[in-house]
Amino acid sequence: MSTVEVIILAIIQGLTEFLPISSSAHLILPSAILGWQDQGIVFDVAVHVGTLLAVMLYFRQDIANLTVGWVKSLGGQHSTDSKLAWWVILATIPAGLAGLFAGDLIELYLRSPYVIAITTIVFGLALWLADAKAKQIQTMESLSWGQALLIGIAQAVALIPGTSRSGITMTAALLLGLDRVSAARFSFLLSIPIIILSGGYQGMKLLSAPANYDLNAILLGTGLSFISALVCIHLFLKVINRMGMLPFVIYRLLLGITLFAVLTTL
Repeated sequence: MSTVEVIILAIIQGLTEFLPISSSAHLILPSAILGWQDQGIVFDVAVHVGTLLAVMLYFRQDIANLTVGWVKSLGGQHSTDSKLAWWVILATIPAGLAGLFAGDLIELYLRSPYVIAITTIVFGLALWLADAKAKQIQTMESLSWGQALLIGIAQAVALIPGTSRSGITMTAALLLGLDRVSAARFSFLLSIPIIILSGGYQGMKLLSAPANYDLNAILLGTGLSFISALVCIHLFLKVINRMGMLPFVIYRLLLGITLFAVLTTL
């Protein structure tokens, strides 16, 4: 990979991992338009490590509170933090199982540019419906186990390329009555175990078939994805209540249409 490719793809990954706009749709555009080759497992692991470090740094206090609460709950001391910690674990299970049993099938049959274009548009419209029609009166702290599980099931659907993990989990949370900031916060916290699982899985594949890699590209990609993800999370939580989800919906629709246009001319 050239330095320009590393910079562009790392920044794209950092931004789109947490915005509801589909990282897979964005990562396919440079290769489709510019003829870039697939970045490979090593780079995927590197940029996922960057985004993981960003979300863990930003939510470090929440993570500490949830961890302490969860440990105390094992001894019978229950609190809002312990409940949320268990809900994050519960909501991670559906995606973990789906990845384990259906990941290879999805990779084989659904990792198509046309599928990504369709899901970018369809789930963009779903996000618009959720943001426009939902009550948005509930905070993250008042989530029930049933609501957490439904958000987790939605996250499992995000294995289909173009869906957007953050987009569909926020969509589900909004439909269940959470306010925008709470929907985003729970989605971001939920990303931590799923990024660890997916990054660990990719890492094991890498260990089973070691490949040559460029250490400079890995370090640059990790650093840039970390910075762009950290900035993205901070700004998104600052402005989401004021601007809502409509700008992201419009962007997704334009992106999906652009993908179709590009694919039909190749």
